[in-house]
Amino acid sequence: MESIPGRDASRVAAAHPHEEEFRISDPRINERIRVPEVRLVGPNGEQVGIVRLEVALRLAQEADLDLVEVAANSKPPVAKIMDYGKFKYEAAQKAKEARRNQANTVLKEVRFRLKIEAHDYITKLKRAEGFLKAGDKVKAMILFRGREQSRPEQGVRLLRKFAEDVAEYGTVESNPTIDGRNMTMVIAPHKNKSEAKAEQNAQRAANREAARSARTAPDGSE
Repeated sequence: MESIPGRDASRVAAAHPHEEEFRISDPRINERIRVPEVRLVGPNGEQVGIVRLEVALRLAQEADLDLVEVAANSKPPVAKIMDYGKFKYEAAQKAKEARRNQANTVLKEVRFRLKIEAHDYITKLKRAEGFLKAGDKVKAMILFRGREQSRPEQGVRLLRKFAEDVAEYGTVESNPTIDGRNMTMVIAPHKNKSEAKAEQNAQRAANREAARSARTAPDGSE
């Protein structure tokens, strides 16, 4: 059978035998697929049906794409015609972005007293909202004093109120728990770091454009 030019992974493995062990978790592609027939999915996601392996390879070759085994345990295995190099690149970029977002997420802390004054509560609330809008998690902590430790239900009520007040920007990731003399709860932002930053940049651009339009508008215009 004629090999697919420039896309045969088995030829790469033969040329670099030590690289095969690092690719053992990768799906089988092209002539590495060793089954008589596959359930074929076309390059646009269309269901072609069950076809002989040589037919699937020929269709992939004619499209100048790869045949990739995407569900090896199915009967018969499912294979899709795609650009495997592009698929691998995009998957790597998504994984890299996910790691970057996870690494950049910071756990900010907001501390309360059980008997907090209303204006202090508002100040803490605004600070937490700012953290969440920036894509950071917030750890809300109540510091118990003396006999206050015997009234944990009051701490739970305060933290639940706090969670409701910031619900526009985040959701509860971990419910109120006792941590020594303290009670803590973690709020996760609705948007990750990159989304929050992109939104902030878009808003700044919109504000600059609005200011520019206002400066250049003719006199007397609304």
